[in-house]
Amino acid sequence: MKLVLESVERETDQISVFRFAAADGSVLPAYEPGAHVDFDLGPVGTRSYSLIDWPHATGTLDFAVQREDAGQGGSRAMHGLAAGQTVTANGPRNDFPLAEISGSSLLVAGGIGITPLISMATRLHASGRAFELHYAARTASRMGFADSLTTAFGEAVKLYFDDVEPIDLSALMQMQSSGSHVYICGPKGMIDAARSAASDAGIPDSAVHVELFSSPELQDDDAAFEVEVHDTGQVVTVAPGQTIIEALEEAGLDVMYDCQRGDCGICQTDVISGEPDHRDVVLSDAEKASGKVMQICVSRAKSARLVLDL
Repeated sequence: MKLVLESVERETDQISVFRFAAADGSVLPAYEPGAHVDFDLGPVGTRSYSLIDWPHATGTLDFAVQREDAGQGGSRAMHGLAAGQTVTANGPRNDFPLAEISGSSLLVAGGIGITPLISMATRLHASGRAFELHYAARTASRMGFADSLTTAFGEAVKLYFDDVEPIDLSALMQMQSSGSHVYICGPKGMIDAARSAASDAGIPDSAVHVELFSSPELQDDDAAFEVEVHDTGQVVTVAPGQTIIEALEEAGLDVMYDCQRGDCGICQTDVISGEPDHRDVVLSDAEKASGKVMQICVSRAKSARLVLDL
């Protein structure tokens, strides 16, 4: 798609809302809650941002982006756009869909992870389906959309601030009724804690849905390792600071992937031998412990070589 930026609205000191229309004036494609669009941001590459839908339809594609000065450049590139500029984008695509269930839905957001959950709350509210939205931020000044959320969804919204009253994920999961589905979006630490709390509360993995709103950070002790392609025997070296996907593509191999954050599962690959270093939020603890599959967009190796079913 060719999109033109109609407006930029400041939500907090770090978060702005970007509103796009079709550059040629055509009707924009339809999408479901949880969908995202991939933006071509030139030198920094492709970055994915979730769409926002409020009860009041705008007829545009709206995105909330938090500027991360210490990040990899995507958010800075978005914040550098000005009204009237045209960008190339792909999508919408959805790796975080809202399930059609008869039970209630629990939406849990951390920081800018609120973005896709706004669209889910809008759909659930419009269809009269039971839901609660629990939204945590470090401080009140860091929380976007607090007033808009309480205005739109009333008592279904619960707000938490780490410096006042942190969210109690364990108690929250214990309160869920049988048949509930849980949707979690935010930083990896919060996702891991929420998934653990859901497991302890007896909520099945199939009813827990996650989306990570940041890429896993590089670790100081990351070392190079080798990946062997099982079908051909080709061996590719993955350097520190490089992902398996990047190394494979550099070697001329075509790999299927999407989010590059470890939360969509599209790049999941069977492990023939070797020990993965799991850094995703897709696999269950049991799947990680088995060592039989991995997400090659973010995970690395604890062994000197991985043999993958590629």
